[in-house]
Amino acid sequence: MATGNDRVFELHADPSSESTVTLRENPLRQKDVVRIGCGAGFAGDRPRAALKLLHRVPSLQYLVLECLAERTFVERVEAKAAGGQGYDPRISEWMTSLLPVAVEKGVCIVTNMGGVDPLGAQDEVLKLSSKLGIHISVAVAYEYPLPSDGSSTYLGAAPIVQVLQQCRPHVIITSRVADVALFLGPMIFELGWNWNSYKELAQGAVAAHLLECGCQLTGGYYVHPGDKLRSLPFPELLDVSLPYADISWDGKVVVAKAEGSGGEISERTCSEQLIYEVEDPSSYITPDVILDLRKVNFRELSKDRVIVSGAEAHCSPSLLLRLIPSFCGWKGWGEISYGGLYCDERANLSDKLVRSWLEESFPGIQQRILSCVIGKDSLFASPSPPVVCHEARLRVDGLFGTEEEAAALVREFGALYTNGPAGGGGIRSGIKREITLKKQLVSRDAVSWKTAFSGTQRRLECCQSNSVVCMDVLPTPSPSAKTAPAPRGVGIPLYHIAHGRTGDKGNTLNFSLIPHCTDDIARLQEVVTARWVKNVFATAFVGQAGEAEVSVYLVEGIHSLNVVVRNVLDGGVTCSRRVDRHGKTLSDLILSQQVTFW
Repeated sequence: MATGNDRVFELHADPSSESTVTLRENPLRQKDVVRIGCGAGFAGDRPRAALKLLHRVPSLQYLVLECLAERTFVERVEAKAAGGQGYDPRISEWMTSLLPVAVEKGVCIVTNMGGVDPLGAQDEVLKLSSKLGIHISVAVAYEYPLPSDGSSTYLGAAPIVQVLQQCRPHVIITSRVADVALFLGPMIFELGWNWNSYKELAQGAVAAHLLECGCQLTGGYYVHPGDKLRSLPFPELLDVSLPYADISWDGKVVVAKAEGSGGEISERTCSEQLIYEVEDPSSYITPDVILDLRKVNFRELSKDRVIVSGAEAHCSPSLLLRLIPSFCGWKGWGEISYGGLYCDERANLSDKLVRSWLEESFPGIQQRILSCVIGKDSLFASPSPPVVCHEARLRVDGLFGTEEEAAALVREFGALYTNGPAGGGGIRSGIKREITLKKQLVSRDAVSWKTAFSGTQRRLECCQSNSVVCMDVLPTPSPSAKTAPAPRGVGIPLYHIAHGRTGDKGNTLNFSLIPHCTDDIARLQEVVTARWVKNVFATAFVGQAGEAEVSVYLVEGIHSLNVVVRNVLDGGVTCSRRVDRHGKTLSDLILSQQVTFW
């Protein structure tokens, strides 16, 4: 717990609070409508964009900074094990930028930047606020006790609700709390919901899911210059706004961007985000509620606001997901560039040399190596007929059982300067101990959490101004522009028929296919079958996708397909040897396929 002479109060919750679902006693409705913004959708997001949201959106009450993914969680585990920070190293940068304005406007910041050391993060923020001359309170909510092996369980919204019931802090810092729960906690507290308010929880959770990735809802990871329906002028993308949502006590939801800002929030952007990182849309599991997303739909109120409806919920899950860090090997990699005529052939020759040199010392080691030529076949197999390359960058990446083998790859790769083909330069290489995350389902009663509170001043209640829309008098939605169906009997790229994006969890990816014309969904189903998808991936990875498992789901509310491909990411983001560890580029691989509708 952070201490200091200027910290005049501390509040501790029962350290043995369990994750079993117990109904709240007479929950009070604090507000009719709560306005929650997303200030960060991942650890690499931009504090300046969050600051713009604070300035441009009136009556914002909560700002969520979601900065803890699988990859960044592993980084925090490794850093703490090495004696470094177990919390996000950018937390001071973010708070320096946001705290003065957030405190002035009465906005509570909620963040999972606590990583595997939320108490250390709390202390950092309190020291920073003292330097800034700002008197604040900082609460923490975290799994207790913090496991010594670095494992972490996805907590739900209950710890955040408890913090808000006990005090009204300026900042809430959590450990591994589910992304959705970071937003859902303030909704439950402010709107007086209970744990069995499934209709309202469903709508709140889907709003949270839409918000959690930041600008992906408002034009980021969406704009495509080659698609006239997704092409935005550069100034529009430059001025893209982070999203926020208005959520009412009875479950009405409007997602929005700052009025007059750039980017786009529409049925199209909302549909892409709805099934991002989702497997079975009928059973999207969060710690607080199991969502059915199949009937969710969107209606545009204006260029800045969209109504969300149709979310349903079954119940809360009986089990919680635990991530367990596990050593999976030593990564050794190297890159070298070639230019001019036959540059790709020289890159391939270098690949063969490095592999052969390694075989002399470690027979059979080639099976642990994955090679590619960036610009030719690093994302998926090279086209036929092959394209002419004028520059090529070879990447050789191996995951080995010992540090000695990884170091050998780096040494042999460096030998290409004087022993390899002509004209090679720009060698980069490295060695890294790799950690993967094993997933385990655990009983709720096996997981406990704790909240704690420290600071010099409680947060004052933020006034709710008239700019928070009364949800009972929402304007009539604008009619959506109708797009013509795809032609019959003509081979065309899927780009001209649909749009979508890829998400990943572990060794599984999903991609959405959202037709420009809703009438095309039935014909799209006929073409995009599990067998068709598996054939595309097998060709793309030259046989490496042989163990892939494919499921295709219909999402009726947005007239779309959600395609899930398992065992296709070379182990997942924490250990994959691919250039694109997340598989983000694979949606465009699918959209570039020629199809014929009949």
